[in-house]
Amino acid sequence: MAKQKVGDKVLACIRILEEEYGVPRQDHIDPLDLLVMTILSQNTSDTNSLRAFANLKGDYGNYESLLLAPTEEVADCIREGGLANIKALRIQEVLLSIKRDRGAMDIGFLEGMDRNEAMSYLLDLPGVGPKTASIVLLFAFGMPFMPVDTHVFRVSRRLGLVPENLSPEKAQKALERIVPPECYHSFHLNLIRHGRQICRARGPKHEQCVLRECCDCFLQELSADAASKSLRPKASCVQGQKP
Repeated sequence: MAKQKVGDKVLACIRILEEEYGVPRQDHIDPLDLLVMTILSQNTSDTNSLRAFANLKGDYGNYESLLLAPTEEVADCIREGGLANIKALRIQEVLLSIKRDRGAMDIGFLEGMDRNEAMSYLLDLPGVGPKTASIVLLFAFGMPFMPVDTHVFRVSRRLGLVPENLSPEKAQKALERIVPPECYHSFHLNLIRHGRQICRARGPKHEQCVLRECCDCFLQELSADAASKSLRPKASCVQGQKP
């Protein structure tokens, strides 16, 4: 198969994934809830982070009471999400920073900001990095950012959409240059789904992968296998004769 230009390849990948998984629905979510959920999701599974968030919302009626609670108590509440002591302190620091800056715990004002200004504001919050900020801005405000989590990072490199040696932050910039902004939401979520189900970190399911004909990793393995087979000595047609 002839090597595709990266722009053509990414459009093909978007189309194929949408045919396979559909176009994900864009649901409304409270921006501050999403920020807290994303902090809780760091270094754990969705199942654990969602349980931790449900516990948080169940135990504290609002973010004001969460902010005033002892950090150790908050940590116990979110224990299922992992790294509870770190995340409890981080969430309270973020809430306090927003309240001091805005007079209330609400980040809805970001909607009217320039995308770069909104990103800069979130990055100034304690413990908030580019991935967390991009998730909030894309999913809560529809701003054109392409978050790169572990699945997006792995799959996009295997496909050959970004170079192997890029950091996640630089990979995000590279993807934002080649993916149409209107496809960021769909491509991000479908890459995650594909990474979890098919293109796993260990033992990717090449035989089930709808992207295999676009995938540098698969095509390189295929080429290597073919080369290896061509070098093997062929058995003699004469019965009993050693090759």
